[in-house]
Amino acid sequence: MKNINPQTPIWKLTVEEFLEISQKINLESKYEYGLKGLAKILGCSVSKASEIKSSRILDEAIIQNGNIIIIDKEKALQLFAKK
Repeated sequence: MKNINPQTPIWKLTVEEFLEISQKINLESKYEYGLKGLAKILGCSVSKASEIKSSRILDEAIIQNGNIIIIDKEKALQLFAKK
């Protein structure tokens, strides 16, 4: 990995440097939030995501406290694949 100066304007980055930074950002977002986030992970509607969540097959990947829902993306996809 190259050392990229954080002060470098985006327009001065090479395609390789830009893709490297993009991948790093994608790796950092391990979680999604709420039913919209679950729908985004599974590629379905929010109502279908709610139905899947209610089926309890993703319980190990979901942390819920009141109305706040946090979903571990990798774990959710693994559990969904086992279904």
